[in-house]
Amino acid sequence: MTPEALRCLAEADPVMGRLIRKIGACTLEPEPQRTPFESLVRAVAHQQLHGKAAETILGRFLTRFPGRRFPRPEDLDAVTDADLRSCGFSGSKVAALRDIAAKALDGTVPTSRKIRALPDEEIIERLSACRGVGRWTVEMLLIFKLGRPDVLPIDDFGVREGFRVTYGHEAQPKPRALLAFGERWRPHRTTAAWYLWRAADAAKEASRVPKS
Repeated sequence: MTPEALRCLAEADPVMGRLIRKIGACTLEPEPQRTPFESLVRAVAHQQLHGKAAETILGRFLTRFPGRRFPRPEDLDAVTDADLRSCGFSGSKVAALRDIAAKALDGTVPTSRKIRALPDEEIIERLSACRGVGRWTVEMLLIFKLGRPDVLPIDDFGVREGFRVTYGHEAQPKPRALLAFGERWRPHRTTAAWYLWRAADAAKEASRVPKS
């Protein structure tokens, strides 16, 4: 993220400015090489699982498609539901993968080239039509694949927890309250969210340090 974004955030919100100085440079690096299809499949794999467990499942999944870095939507026709279950996907996740593949083939899930031309809300509306894909999942794609600068995932636990510890609240903000507060961070809400994630991480690490 640009120094201009950090300057604007600090000027608009002194508390955010202090957090930025504490954390240091923003190291968020989107991964544009991933297609929307791949991003959604990976997101579904990670739902309700620890990251390491999800990556293990994805590793098994990829072995079903030798010679490819990641399968194409049509490649899923070559594997059975039982094959996918043997990788570690639940029945509901198998159904989600099938639906995502179908919607990639019919154009509901755009190609990498086409998605770059679409506004954030249209992307959220189109991809949320996929089974197992909600607004939060699409927001992660907007941030980590497309690098969109003004996304605030108000339902994200880490963002809300980071806000709580940064602003000294006893409880996490309600999503609607966080959305209203975050208006001051426009048009750099993605950067603000990244710093709130880091604040939540730092607080979690600090809680693990034994007290002397």
